[in-house]
Amino acid sequence: MVQLTNQNEKERTITRVSETAVVVSFGNEISVDIHEKVKALTKYLEDHSFVGLVEVVPAFTSVTVFYDPILIYQNMKETSASDFVCTYLEEAIPLIEKLEEGVARIVEIPVCYGGDFGPDLDYVAQYNNLSAEQVVRIHSSGEYLVYMVGFAPGFPYLGGMSLEIETPRREKPRMEIAQGSVGIAGKQTGVYSLSTPGGWQIIGRTPLDLFLKDKTPPSLLESGDIVRFKPITIEEYNDYKEGS
Repeated sequence: MVQLTNQNEKERTITRVSETAVVVSFGNEISVDIHEKVKALTKYLEDHSFVGLVEVVPAFTSVTVFYDPILIYQNMKETSASDFVCTYLEEAIPLIEKLEEGVARIVEIPVCYGGDFGPDLDYVAQYNNLSAEQVVRIHSSGEYLVYMVGFAPGFPYLGGMSLEIETPRREKPRMEIAQGSVGIAGKQTGVYSLSTPGGWQIIGRTPLDLFLKDKTPPSLLESGDIVRFKPITIEEYNDYKEGS
């Protein structure tokens, strides 16, 4: 059961950031507890929409609610759309503690580590006084919570990486990182869903497509999923690509 009326309630704030958006923040700490609150409020708003609701965007510690003030005025006869939305959220937050916490979806992502696919694997190993094999074992033995999807469409921000392989970003970002690249940046790991510039330390690549614009939903992962990485060989990588 997700509880919002606890000792951390003082950290919860509702802020009007524009004439069309309100942000509900549950604090500043990235944690599983706060993530559960973000996920619960997001689900509640998706299931209990109001006229004029445009989009609900979850982040690490907050939920941004975008709305159409004209639609709210026309349908709800409210003189202040932001007052209506803030009141709606104030009344909704106590209700979400009644939502049962669902079972997280587990997604296995195959990764070919090192070589041309993981040019920074040896650096990550050296930085942490480990062997490349140890880095792969540590990285692939964890379970990672998808806190949010952003930066690029389908790009997951994952929590739960072992501090044994924590490594700072590259001093000089690359102009292009290949789609499917698996990287480390500080205490986080993630997967590049598209080819973009970036400064993460790249340790491998997955043959999976994390973003397919023609599918619904287009993102393979969503907030609340659990990710497990599975080491594969270059032959297995190529077989997967040929069969996809």
